[in-house]
Amino acid sequence: MLVQYAESRPNVVAMTPEERLYADFTAEHLIPLWTQVGDLMPAHPKPKARPHVWAWKTLHPLAERAGDLVPVGRGGERRAIALANPGLNGLPYATPTLWAAIQYLGPREIAPEHRHTQNAFRFVVEGEGVWTVVNGDPVAMRRGDFLLTPGWHFHGHHNTTDAPMAWIDGLDIPFVHHTDTSFFEFGPDQVTDTTTPHVSRSERLWAHPGLRPLSALGATPSSPIAAYRWEHTDRALDEQLALEDEGHPGPVEPGHAAVRYTNPTTGGDVMPTIRAEFHRLRPGAVTAPRREVGSSVYQVFDGEGTVTLDGVERTLTRGDLVVVPSWCAWSFRAGSRFDLFRFADTPVFEGLHQYREELL
Repeated sequence: MLVQYAESRPNVVAMTPEERLYADFTAEHLIPLWTQVGDLMPAHPKPKARPHVWAWKTLHPLAERAGDLVPVGRGGERRAIALANPGLNGLPYATPTLWAAIQYLGPREIAPEHRHTQNAFRFVVEGEGVWTVVNGDPVAMRRGDFLLTPGWHFHGHHNTTDAPMAWIDGLDIPFVHHTDTSFFEFGPDQVTDTTTPHVSRSERLWAHPGLRPLSALGATPSSPIAAYRWEHTDRALDEQLALEDEGHPGPVEPGHAAVRYTNPTTGGDVMPTIRAEFHRLRPGAVTAPRREVGSSVYQVFDGEGTVTLDGVERTLTRGDLVVVPSWCAWSFRAGSRFDLFRFADTPVFEGLHQYREELL
């Protein structure tokens, strides 16, 4: 019947049984695996995200210009400028799972409170004078500090000085977006506590090495410490290198000290979806080339050096941001003493038992 119909209607082409099968698949919104297996199950990760470097000397002036032209308040909520990976077709994502941005708060400005299911942190590469208020607890932001805003915690920021301040934000926005698990809620237009204590209440309770309050023995999904202070990070790294000088174990590899920020209630990562670390390399030190499942973002806190990403070397200086996609080969070389802050999506893939690392 199909052939006879085609003969009477010259524009209709007769289909073979196989062609009809695939046409029916399409009509019913079906796709057979045997036509997709190479794309769906490659021999190794083939990320769309690309290795990329953003220069702080370019980012910061752009944030300053935004500070002159773009107000902070309801609507935009934050004057945050996201790193858009050039391989992700214009999406405001550093990687498929991680969001990173430079946030800029002008003199005496207030960023109103809100909360969301996305986990967030701040890392300060320069400046001070801003307090972030997390669930009513005012937390000072100073150079080198790593500050947490776990998911569904109300938070806002206020600048108490006559000078602007910028820092980087890191969140799991892409992961939450792709899994359709996002919730958002407005809080007060003003921060709920405008006091400016040197140390937050959470630090007074929790930030004592090796000591845990008996009033809070339960495990929490994210760390209860609102701020990990630079003076502690700096000393821990210096002590590792001093131990190396004395012939004792300390660094992770020659000339390379590193620490991981942890949740004191579990000993694990500070948040369920984000790992955070700090690395210090002696002048001339080189990290072993490697690649791993999952993606990460580095910011140069201090010093100068280079990064090699899939065989391409880039020069880095203070404030620069580097994105390392999944299974990208990477290595750092220090020119001077080289300090690097890192955050990554590793907890997600460790939890799924999909993480792997390969030394090259």
